[in-house]
Amino acid sequence: MVDTLVFEVGLAIALLAVVGVIASKLRFSVIPFYILIGMAVGPHAPHFGMIDLRFIESSVFIDFLGRLGILFLLFYLGLEFSVTRLVKSGRSIVVGGLVYIVINFVSGLLLGWFLELPIKETLVVCGVMTSSSTAIVAKVLVDLKRSANPETEIIMGMIMFDDLFIAIHMSILSGLLLSGAASLSGILITTFSALIFILLFIIFGRRIIKYVDKKINFQSSELFLLVILAALFLTAGFSETLHVAEAIGALLIGLVFADSAHVKRIEHLVLPFRDIFGAIFFFSFGLTIDPLSLGGAVWMAVIAVVLTLLGNVASGMVAGKMAGISARSSLNIGFTLVSRGEFSIIMASIGKAAGLLPAIQSFAVLYVLILSVLGPLLTKESKKIYNFFHKIAGLTGSKKQTG
Repeated sequence: MVDTLVFEVGLAIALLAVVGVIASKLRFSVIPFYILIGMAVGPHAPHFGMIDLRFIESSVFIDFLGRLGILFLLFYLGLEFSVTRLVKSGRSIVVGGLVYIVINFVSGLLLGWFLELPIKETLVVCGVMTSSSTAIVAKVLVDLKRSANPETEIIMGMIMFDDLFIAIHMSILSGLLLSGAASLSGILITTFSALIFILLFIIFGRRIIKYVDKKINFQSSELFLLVILAALFLTAGFSETLHVAEAIGALLIGLVFADSAHVKRIEHLVLPFRDIFGAIFFFSFGLTIDPLSLGGAVWMAVIAVVLTLLGNVASGMVAGKMAGISARSSLNIGFTLVSRGEFSIIMASIGKAAGLLPAIQSFAVLYVLILSVLGPLLTKESKKIYNFFHKIAGLTGSKKQTG
């Protein structure tokens, strides 16, 4: 049993390494590759003696490692988040971020209404469609050498604003879905309690962090890391007892440590855990998806992709206009923010834990796969796309003048 478990986990990591190399060679985000390899194996896959791609013995353990991946992803996000930076980012980012959130969230509401989805499923769809992928966007900007572009600060500011909204949405959603409350009063009480806990945790945590810093100033990296991981897991586990998703608990403790004098040291030590367990999270999510079940979610995903593309271009144009940058740079904003990834999948995982319709998972997979590939492509070719439409607009304008 133990030997089989260890071998299967090793096989899973080997598969992740192989697709990681392929993604690197193709200069694509690795997230869709992790999900696809998970979908390619699993319960429906063949097995050849010791090489068992069904991952039967290890499925529970891999699922647990995937849960750790969510915690490290959200914890690291908390470490990098700064309310002060957001406030200093400027009016263009706040307005552009608000327009981005409203357009994408309303698109989710419209999609849920059109498909006659229950309200809980609709709210999950709204979260899936509103959360841009920080990891993919940051990687694309670096790969395309656009870090110094005038629109890049706006893009990162809008993502930060979006991450803040998604954290709040996930908090409310976890209270609604995980508490089991049926009545309106029960839902409101649970949600209000969750929000109070989050607010008090951040306020209290930021007040005591300077005292905590003195106590954890260990020379030993081993002891220092043990204390940080203990704080992470205990906070996440305690949050679950209050019907706040463990991922939100991880985000909260990350926000507290973001004000620590040791934040750079924490980021350095936690980064490898985020990457390896994050990869296993996407793989484990893919394991739960039967490729043959995706057909029913195709049209839903296609409609959502179209709505997202239109909404992102519109919000990019608004943010660009507010910042006084060119239309081409504004288009870059919209295309760069198209990518969906880690937080859309986390949102779908919350829906899965709450026992919502399986179609929501299938939708999230297709939606993320399409946009995690389409987003970087559109960003890379944004200049050609802009010139193409600019040329068409110029031809149309000249015809009108001639007429």
